[in-house]
Amino acid sequence: MPASRSTFHPASDGWGRRGRREPASNVELNPLFSRPGEATEFPRFTLPAGESLPGTAYQVVHDDAMLDGNARLNLATFVGTWMEPEAARLYAETVDKNMIDKDEYPKTAEIEHRCWRMLADLWNAPEPEHAVGTSTIGSSEACMLAGLALKRRWQHARRAAGKPAARPNLVMSSAVQVCWEKFCNYWDVEARYVPISHEHPVLDGHGLSEYVDENTIGVVAIMGVTYTGMYEPVAEISQALDEVQAATGLDVPIHVDGASGAMVAPFLAPELEWDFRLPRVASINTSGHKYGLVYPGLGWVVWRDAAALPEDLVFHVSYLGGDMPTFALNFSRPGAQVLLQYYLFLRLGFEGYRAVHAASRDVAGYLAREIGAMDPFELWNDGSDIPVFAWSLAPEHTQNWNLHHLSDRLRMNGWLVPAYPMPDGLADLTVQRIVVRNGFTRDLAESFLEDLRTAVAFLDSADTPFPDPEHGSAFHH
Repeated sequence: MPASRSTFHPASDGWGRRGRREPASNVELNPLFSRPGEATEFPRFTLPAGESLPGTAYQVVHDDAMLDGNARLNLATFVGTWMEPEAARLYAETVDKNMIDKDEYPKTAEIEHRCWRMLADLWNAPEPEHAVGTSTIGSSEACMLAGLALKRRWQHARRAAGKPAARPNLVMSSAVQVCWEKFCNYWDVEARYVPISHEHPVLDGHGLSEYVDENTIGVVAIMGVTYTGMYEPVAEISQALDEVQAATGLDVPIHVDGASGAMVAPFLAPELEWDFRLPRVASINTSGHKYGLVYPGLGWVVWRDAAALPEDLVFHVSYLGGDMPTFALNFSRPGAQVLLQYYLFLRLGFEGYRAVHAASRDVAGYLAREIGAMDPFELWNDGSDIPVFAWSLAPEHTQNWNLHHLSDRLRMNGWLVPAYPMPDGLADLTVQRIVVRNGFTRDLAESFLEDLRTAVAFLDSADTPFPDPEHGSAFHH
């Protein structure tokens, strides 16, 4: 089979990455991997005409995946990249379980119920036995479900009051994760963004009354802002909404997006009131695959009680056997991650989670202190909320390089440390961020700092400005 020449397409490849060269249309096999009678090439973009042996197909996929890089050096992602061998074995044993098929897998369904009940208790639901919850593919789906519940509750209340149809709105910080933009776009909800600033780096209740009206379905508070890792003060947001209600009669609920912080704050800041202890908090979501420490993808969402989740959003499915209630955007989805979450709840318990997250926070604090002491940098925060912090380049330091250049230099050593602009309100400020996860040790942190200092020294040695790096699509939240 003759090899095809590469072709060049100046237009987009379908996802906005313009000007990229098309790879060769065939995948060539190393002669050591091919077997007698097998093809020596696979088509890259069409199904092969015939079969291949398992070992051959494995080797091709294995070699491609090998180029993804070392997950332990990825300081950009919040998502867990390591679990114990026992968890990996449990994962392999249960990878065939379908979470939606609760009649076929009743024990997995029961374990899902146990997990969100544990979370309801962890998040101080007043009556955990009356809470309602579900697992999801990740926090994005969990946020969509929570947003839908807020919208439907608002619609029911408006109809009951005899008011005409109107377009709902949702109030949140300009620093929210993109899933909330998706929610508002997909379900026709007006997104009202409260811009952050140097004086108000997070949504803190300041000026909230200017954004809330009778069409507001809720306010989103973030426990661990994606850009910086900082907690938004949910109690202060709740107090501001109390004042709005006293002045206008508007009773606006809060959803807490605890994708990261909802699995950190209970263990490291148990005195902090951000959860169901605040009566205005209607629902909370988290990512099991972030600081829940499970492999991706797993999310959780819990509502305070049945009144917070309108019954008409729940479907009752009979064709899988029995009466299967479901509230989800997806249907079939993996059940193995739910079992992994239960494994970790049993394996670590409260004290184990506290110890793991405290170790990560200690490393984050150490890195933040060391980086904050370096001449070119200004810390944005110190990693004392979730083990995440960000810094900017001192504006007077140099005109020859920026944080995108530094990100590129660190990548040469295998470190993935994103550089990106802050959201509306601070969009002229570029920062870098480090996420410390379980498994990122003090020794690795010291190795990183050594490479960071070397990279800064190299960039500072330049007499002329470096060319602008191609960073337009290098990192997205």
